[in-house]
Amino acid sequence: MMKIDATNQVLGRLASKIAQVLMGKTNPNFKPNALSLEKVVVYNVEKVKITGKKMEQKKYYHYSGYPGGLKERKMKNIFEKDPGAVLREAVSGMLPKNRLRKKVIRNLIIHKGEKQN
Repeated sequence: MMKIDATNQVLGRLASKIAQVLMGKTNPNFKPNALSLEKVVVYNVEKVKITGKKMEQKKYYHYSGYPGGLKERKMKNIFEKDPGAVLREAVSGMLPKNRLRKKVIRNLIIHKGEKQN
């Protein structure tokens, strides 16, 4: 189990580091078709650094499948409500788009606040 403190870390760089560990690429016996048992625990997600104008300009889309069912939300609104959702979405986008993605993303545990001993 890997523990990461997200304080003052850039969102994208942190997400790519987490994605590599979750996929198992840091292990010497890496297999792309096997599920890695490595878990990642992230603390202080609300203190992560978001560069540029992403808070105001970046949008997340969700489509229900029905006509007129496209929903659009700004990063700022999502981050205020749940900063962990922004990190989870970033990590999920960096994982391979296959059947293992849902199983791998379950190994990401996000805690709000300080690290517990």
